[in-house]
Amino acid sequence: MSGHGHAASGFARANGTAVTVRRPVALDDADLDGLAEVLVDCVAGGASVSFMAPLTHERARAFWAGVGDGVVRGERALLVADDESGVVGTVQLVLDLPENQPHRADLVKLLVHRRARRRGVGEALLRAAEAAARELGRTLLVLDTASADAERLYARAGWQRVGAIPDYALLPDGAPSDTVVYYRRLDPLPAP
Repeated sequence: MSGHGHAASGFARANGTAVTVRRPVALDDADLDGLAEVLVDCVAGGASVSFMAPLTHERARAFWAGVGDGVVRGERALLVADDESGVVGTVQLVLDLPENQPHRADLVKLLVHRRARRRGVGEALLRAAEAAARELGRTLLVLDTASADAERLYARAGWQRVGAIPDYALLPDGAPSDTVVYYRRLDPLPAP
């Protein structure tokens, strides 16, 4: 696998496809290209993830380069899911929050390439992000989503629905979209 860092978790599906989730501390060119491919695919598939269609590979790669800079500065934790073909998914924890919120992180950009959906990648990324948050001393996570599939995942994983905000953002095609806010309390890791 490309990139620097350590494996956060791994799993294999019944179809024999193994997927590993890792938490890189820096991004190399292969990571940037793989992450860009996932983001471009998600936007092309209609995901409301901050970008309008069509999203170019170059623009997506520049976005990930900025995320990589934030990872190096300790402002974000990035988790990347890989299978035998490369990057298939990702999620981030935004850690750079106001000083009165040292216990909290925002979970953002949970993305799974359409070719890898329905294989448990999203759930593995979510669980790895929760574990990373605990390791980083975070006991409250917050997210928003405009995806009914993602809502089902968060509900199954024990996240609490706060409510919907109408017309929060635009979908990649320009149509207005509601977003739903969720939170999850995490038990702190026991003291060593």
